[in-house]
Amino acid sequence: MTELITRVESTGFYAGQNRWVAIAVKVMVVSLVLWASLANDAGDILMDIQSATIGYFRGWYVYASAAFMVMSLALALIPGTGRIRLGADDAKPEFSRFAWFSMMFGAGIGVGMLTYSTAEPLAHFANNPDVIMGATTAFDRDNLAAAYKWTLLHYGLTPWGCYAIVGMSLAYFAYRRDMPLTIRSPFTAVLSPESGRRVGAVVDTAAILATLIGIGVTIGYGVNQLTFGIDQITNWQWLVTDGKPSLTALSLAVIFLTLAAMLSALSGIGRGIRWLSNLNMALSWLLLVIFIVFGATTFAAEMFVVGLTEYLQTIPTMSVTIWNGTDTETARALSDWQANWNIFYWAWWIAFTPFVGLFLARVSQGRTIREYVVGAILLPSLMCFAWFCIIGGTALDLELRGVADGNILGADLSAQLFATVDSLFAADWVFPVATLCVVLLITYLVTSADSAVLVINTIVSGGAPNGVRNRHIVLWSVVLGLVIITLLFAGGMDALRSVMIIGALPFSAVMLFMLGALIYGIWQDSRAAG
Repeated sequence: MTELITRVESTGFYAGQNRWVAIAVKVMVVSLVLWASLANDAGDILMDIQSATIGYFRGWYVYASAAFMVMSLALALIPGTGRIRLGADDAKPEFSRFAWFSMMFGAGIGVGMLTYSTAEPLAHFANNPDVIMGATTAFDRDNLAAAYKWTLLHYGLTPWGCYAIVGMSLAYFAYRRDMPLTIRSPFTAVLSPESGRRVGAVVDTAAILATLIGIGVTIGYGVNQLTFGIDQITNWQWLVTDGKPSLTALSLAVIFLTLAAMLSALSGIGRGIRWLSNLNMALSWLLLVIFIVFGATTFAAEMFVVGLTEYLQTIPTMSVTIWNGTDTETARALSDWQANWNIFYWAWWIAFTPFVGLFLARVSQGRTIREYVVGAILLPSLMCFAWFCIIGGTALDLELRGVADGNILGADLSAQLFATVDSLFAADWVFPVATLCVVLLITYLVTSADSAVLVINTIVSGGAPNGVRNRHIVLWSVVLGLVIITLLFAGGMDALRSVMIIGALPFSAVMLFMLGALIYGIWQDSRAAG
């Protein structure tokens, strides 16, 4: 079936891969890198394009993300579809539930959760739409529920629903219809072979670019936090200058992570990636237990109940509310807040979906749709809720009780986790806990990067089993590192954010088609089965 989906080379450097898709992506990436390196105003131009994109497509990002979440849950709840197995009716899962969940969680959100576990609740405690509209007061206890409902919106059902719908569509056609596990398979399933090949080339290109950009932003934020962490445990002066990580430190961190990810990817999904994913989960639980024992456990439990209740009550309205007014100061403030938070996050998750969705599909063969949704949406959401309430709640409690004395709130976003560790623990404990955070950051970043490299190779090869070769793993690892370093030098994290918001837009349309193809495919198969 692979030949019907994509034409791959039989000999030469691109043997086993679609040469034209690979070349098209590399030309675009090289063009972006050269332009960002040579144009002095590249960062400003990217910001202008980002503003225009948000202005025209704000509603699209909001409604599309909500639709993906609702449809993922609906397919699991409907009795007829929920029982469908992603594979033959007697297929057995390849991985244990622990390994399965560990790999999905680590690939999907691990690094972002570490970066924002303290930063996001603190940011929304200072400002959120409820504060802007006067319903609550910044830095006051009456704002805690609002701070957590907005935090949970960005790390709950919606992002995992985006991931899940792509993974479900890919897994369904791969394991129920014996099609190659690649992004273009749902298109080929509903289009003619020739149309599927033509559209598929565009889809594959958009998916690879979105993956490169999405993982680039994730690693960009991750290396910022990693640099702050290493600075805390080593006190090397050159790592952080003027309160910000130096470009030298960031570049070295990206190079190190790229090499580590390349080695892990070369070892394959059944060895390096699975081992690192299990290590991630074990270290995550260790850090969580440390905060449960030494942190604000009672306060965290209260925030979990209050925040989760508020989130579940308001998610229908939060998910579809659009603020784009400019006629009053309040309207402009709401519009700016949504652009900086909601739209940024929805673009981030959408940019991540080709990579995470394909990875979820790869490790989920043999699961029912209902089991898949529980493992890909509900459990990760609860894990995020617990993480943000325990670690973020401890940071909030330290500030509310005056223990931190503003040191956490005043720290850089990427340094707030380490500022929390510094305020919570005695001097003898700061070093080992901070070191644990640094190790966890490294393993999460490597897991995300190596998974992305394997996914890119899978897309280029059209799912062909002989398409992922060592030379291509090395090449795409280098491309990923080059893109991140170039954009960091061109405009820092603002440049990475801008490219992501712009680049995620085409793939959001691809996701909508994949959702439609999945529903159509299930309907077709149900009719055929009588």
